[in-house]
Amino acid sequence: MSLSLKLDRIAARADELRAMLGEGITGEAYVKASRELADIEPVVARIGDLRAAERARDEAEALLADPEMKDLAEAELYELKDQIPALQHEIRLALLPKDEADARSAILEIRPAAGGDEAGLFAGELFTMYQKYAEAKGWKFEVLDYSETGLGSIKEASAEITGRNVFARLKYESGVHRVQRVPATENQGRIHTSTVTVAVLPEAEEVDVQINEGDLRIDIYRASGAGGQHVNKTDSAVRITHLPTGIVVAMQEERSQHKNRAKAMKVLRARMYEQQRAALHATRSADRKSQVGTGDRSERIRTYNFPQGRVSDHRINLTLYKIDRVMQGDLDEFIDALTAEDQAARLAAEE
Repeated sequence: MSLSLKLDRIAARADELRAMLGEGITGEAYVKASRELADIEPVVARIGDLRAAERARDEAEALLADPEMKDLAEAELYELKDQIPALQHEIRLALLPKDEADARSAILEIRPAAGGDEAGLFAGELFTMYQKYAEAKGWKFEVLDYSETGLGSIKEASAEITGRNVFARLKYESGVHRVQRVPATENQGRIHTSTVTVAVLPEAEEVDVQINEGDLRIDIYRASGAGGQHVNKTDSAVRITHLPTGIVVAMQEERSQHKNRAKAMKVLRARMYEQQRAALHATRSADRKSQVGTGDRSERIRTYNFPQGRVSDHRINLTLYKIDRVMQGDLDEFIDALTAEDQAARLAAEE
């Protein structure tokens, strides 16, 4: 189907929905029609802009034969030369199949991988980097778990980031983040390489994932680790194992056993939901290969080289020499480029 015909059908559907709503439909039919119209109205508005630009182009082309109007027509055509393709591209992007998880909040999980204490230190710095990014976006950043090993090094950390389109912005951050720098404990000035894994999971509701209580093994134990008055004093820590999948979630941040259980269930639900999504995407992987990768946390995605002051994203070959700003949460240039690359790959697959 040509783009023009597809756009005509969308505009006609919008007219049909407006007529239905104007006739006074009620109940579920009203809700369904209202939602569908709200979804397509932004596209319909851009279709109107495109049609107006196309009419202006046709009128200008008709005036080229008139010597008195030729200069004016050429000027009009020059302005429309880029406007029409830009509108067409914008509409194609809007028509791409939506990832229903994009609008959701997200669970962030960070763990040191290779590199010992240096990996733990960098894991803590990445956690702070994402917290600052969330604050800049006006999102709520709630720490779910933060296990320290001392001196700013962490064993693992997780957070719930709440807001609109959080997952859409952060989903490309999943993978292995590599740091190259001279550790504070290095006496000979040698550069060390360490790695940290980051996972960004779309938050799942109970309706998204059915969890049978009989499939859970729940262990209660005494919290341990640095910090917190409750540590080693109460049996408040919770470990939940989902027996069918083997997924294990432990939580000890709260003093309340019930709060830790609620947080652990939230993370468990998110991991199971992402597991379902990964299985679905695997069946489609042969259809499209994108440079931005799969989001697998075993995939090396980015290197932070402190001696050279650069951060390089290996999926799109983008290097920025502003490591200090990036560590302060200035991530939009990377995220925008990754989003554009993914959209380009999806557009190519649609054609």
